[in-house]
Amino acid sequence: MTKSKKLEFRPNDYIVYPAHGVGQIVSIEEQEVAGYKLELFVITFEKDKMTLRVPTHKAIDIGMRSLSSPDVIDQAMKTLKGKAKVKRAMWSRRAQEYEQKINSGDLISIAEVVRDLHRTDDQREQSYSERQLYEAALERLTREVAAVSGGDELLAAKQVDEVLTSRAA
Repeated sequence: MTKSKKLEFRPNDYIVYPAHGVGQIVSIEEQEVAGYKLELFVITFEKDKMTLRVPTHKAIDIGMRSLSSPDVIDQAMKTLKGKAKVKRAMWSRRAQEYEQKINSGDLISIAEVVRDLHRTDDQREQSYSERQLYEAALERLTREVAAVSGGDELLAAKQVDEVLTSRAA
């Protein structure tokens, strides 16, 4: 176990866990599991009312990362402004790709999913599964934008929505 990996995250830091989005490290604790002493990050996800324990030496390997920089947020907003790229593959295959992008934890990939699945009022209605993926991606994007800008999710949602509607105009 290297010291540099341990020191990257500290209690009270906001982080992004790929499969769950933005969470906060509450503490670092030691637990004995199957006879081994493990040092664990205790991460809470307020919105989901969930607590996750991640071994400190595995955090980087599983894709846990710090919040995006404002530059990455700007890049994600530029991605949202782009033209939707909808492949002509079967929906099940596209849905799988979208799911992978959402769970990658990469903000730009998540922005691509939001951009590709966003519908304006004059476009055809989304299917249930399209709407589920869109809402999941939108929620991840707005939570991270909010966490980086200071925590107001409603303001972040409004900001993302403005970018999406300006694109349609």
